[in-house]
Amino acid sequence: MTSNSAPSSSALNRERRQRELTALGDGSAIDMLVIGGGITGVGVALDAAARGLRTVLVEKHDFAFGTSRWSSKLVHGGLRYLASGGVGIAHESAVERDILLTRTAPHLTRALPQVVPLLPSIGAAQKLLVRTGFLAGDVLRRTAGTPASVLPRSRRVAAAEALRLAPTVRRSGLRGGLLAWDGQLVDDARLVMAIARTAAREGATVLTRVEAVDVTGTSATLRDTLTGETLSVTARSVVNATGVWADQVDPSIELRPSRGTHLVFDAAAFGGLIASLTVPIPGSTSRFIFALPAAHNRVYLGLTDEEAPGPVPDVPHATDGEIDFLLDTVNTVLREPLRRSDIRGSFAGLRPLLRTGDDSTADISREHAVLTSPTGVITVVGGKLTTYRKMAEDAVDAAVGHARLSAGQCRTRALPLVGAVSGAERDAIEAPPRLVERYGSEAAAVLELARQHPTLAAEVAPGMDVTGAEFAYAVSHEGALDASDLLDRRTRIGLVDTDRKAAEPAALAAFL
Repeated sequence: MTSNSAPSSSALNRERRQRELTALGDGSAIDMLVIGGGITGVGVALDAAARGLRTVLVEKHDFAFGTSRWSSKLVHGGLRYLASGGVGIAHESAVERDILLTRTAPHLTRALPQVVPLLPSIGAAQKLLVRTGFLAGDVLRRTAGTPASVLPRSRRVAAAEALRLAPTVRRSGLRGGLLAWDGQLVDDARLVMAIARTAAREGATVLTRVEAVDVTGTSATLRDTLTGETLSVTARSVVNATGVWADQVDPSIELRPSRGTHLVFDAAAFGGLIASLTVPIPGSTSRFIFALPAAHNRVYLGLTDEEAPGPVPDVPHATDGEIDFLLDTVNTVLREPLRRSDIRGSFAGLRPLLRTGDDSTADISREHAVLTSPTGVITVVGGKLTTYRKMAEDAVDAAVGHARLSAGQCRTRALPLVGAVSGAERDAIEAPPRLVERYGSEAAAVLELARQHPTLAAEVAPGMDVTGAEFAYAVSHEGALDASDLLDRRTRIGLVDTDRKAAEPAALAAFL
């Protein structure tokens, strides 16, 4: 075990990147090389570094470049998994949800009401299944140790309450609603960023725009994609956490990706939605779509589950069929139907599912797997965003065992992420609530940038709830290296093309 002698700064920037890349050339021993900068990869890097292992993470593009930024932004046990009998993964998710909500990331998470409107289209059998699932969710919440003060109990609500939560629901025939509570992230990419910075604080070397090729269980060639320079590194263990690209690093596994698509709307299209509007898919007893209030005065509507064969694109796209499916399904409960002209944007992500036979991707287990390749590479694949920490713990355990590393116990169950703050401490931070939601205890530092440089206090585009100070902070502390990092991952402005174009000049100016 290589001890990290002193705490490192959590700030990631171009200067640190260059310094740590140069230091890699000294040939000193690496305990663990982690490939992939999504939620699982940064989770592995944090777990390993927190155990005292000398850890290096490399990511070909940027943090949260792949599937990790395309989720529903939920932290959930999963009504769907309960309804289909997946009690094990639902319990694991409930435990991990509790850890995020109460210990590691209370600043990036919040309780979200989830309402199923009881309309004539929802029959007695479906209503019973939903209610049973919600009650089972209550049991899981209690077994996970989450108090009702954090996630209230499920209950039936009157029609007036259902309409308060979801104002655009059809009034005719509305018999009230079924209400449960789940967890929601401020943003998935911001969670990845917080974990990456916490890993850096624990002593990990965390590098973006660095590609790993010729990977074995003890070595890799690293290429700086900004300069083209390469260097060879050796490591006592190598963990492949590249998600839907995992089979490119470890050809011994076979993936069967599925695509999950969301549509982006202005919040006004849903009349001030304050809950997850949960709509059963006609003909299914275990699948739902969700309309979710989101950052930047938006609503995300998702999601689909479609097979996605063929080469894996860097950025997947929604299909016409998926768009029609989401609109048709949500319109079954809305007073005024939504149309394509109401859509402001869309996004799609690929789930890295292991091929397990001839079942549809909708039926393949979302449980994760940790596999050892013939060359000794440890691959972690599958799972879901909520359970990233447990996936990382299992992967590090496997790598430690395989390489016989001397390491401490896993610490991530109770290790607060950078910015973690809750309760009275959160209320005491002198910064706008939207900044506290995004940065937690570091919101004051973002605000101080605006005070020192008044031009940074302005919005990056008219009507946008992001300031120039947030862009500057992303460059100095969050490893942003170009405008796309700012627009598409440190913030989610880029999900709407017109907003992206409006904010692009400010994003480019942040690097001048």
